[in-house]
Amino acid sequence: MIHSFAAAMSNELQNTSSFNFQDVQNSSPVKTQDLRPLTVSPWDIALCVTGTLISCENAIVIAILFYTPTLRGPMFVLIGSLAFADLLAGLGLILNFIFVYILDSEFVTLFSVGLLIAAFSASILNILAITVDRYLSLYNALTYHTERTVTYTYVMVVVIWLVCIMLGLLPVLGWNCLRNESSCSICRPVTKNNAVVLAVTFLLVFAFMMQLYLQICKIAFRHAQQIAVQNHFIVISTTKGVCTLSAILCTFAMCWMPFAMYSIVADSSYPIVYTYATVLLATCNSVINPIIYAFRNPDIQKSLWLACCGCFPTNLSLRPRTSSDV
Repeated sequence: MIHSFAAAMSNELQNTSSFNFQDVQNSSPVKTQDLRPLTVSPWDIALCVTGTLISCENAIVIAILFYTPTLRGPMFVLIGSLAFADLLAGLGLILNFIFVYILDSEFVTLFSVGLLIAAFSASILNILAITVDRYLSLYNALTYHTERTVTYTYVMVVVIWLVCIMLGLLPVLGWNCLRNESSCSICRPVTKNNAVVLAVTFLLVFAFMMQLYLQICKIAFRHAQQIAVQNHFIVISTTKGVCTLSAILCTFAMCWMPFAMYSIVADSSYPIVYTYATVLLATCNSVINPIIYAFRNPDIQKSLWLACCGCFPTNLSLRPRTSSDV
């Protein structure tokens, strides 16, 4: 009987507990589905971490250029513009992570995508502008250091940013696939047609950069043959410059080429993991840019050493660096 009573009490408690739980569940304004833990994609975490690293690196570059009055030449204006573009790209990746998991709405989605398009487009075009600047510094070496060159540089920077701002505004102004999911590219809400246009434009920019770097190599070889005294110097100096140029081009191509080609052949129906992989690789270019274009520069290195410890190593090159240096 004790066992029967215990069993009866147990059944009664279970029924009461089940009844109360169902009543609470039905009366609660929060549904059971809303109480599920938020699942965060590791790819999004990787992009957010990459964006943080990009922001920190380029913030240092901008601070050095801003607080060093001697770094005001055309080359440093372009480096500053590139650093600002990459800084915006890094902040855009961070904001995109926040918007996706905290403030998910149509407007913030369009805003974050527009910011990323404008920032990465500005980054690519500023790299092209730096390449043009290096070519002109060699081709017009006698007239390069003039006020006209500084004016042209500022005009070029303004044009780059106007074009990129207009590109960034396109999704907000209606050039998106939010109303027609079938027309989405691998990067929603950018349409497939817009993604293809941007990818083809990148390929044209890359082809133009390759042509400019080939011309730079030819001019560098010709100058080396004219001013060098020993053939040994010609081989070492020029070969080092060509290797540096090759490394810059290969890095740029390896980061952006997979994403550009994938944007042309793929659409929103393709596995998302491939999109994440190509996007993450493309963002790595903004991590490498400060190292290639800023931290390798002896003048920026001096300013960085002075800011950190108030001195700079004696083995640091004291020769002023020009745009023609690679």
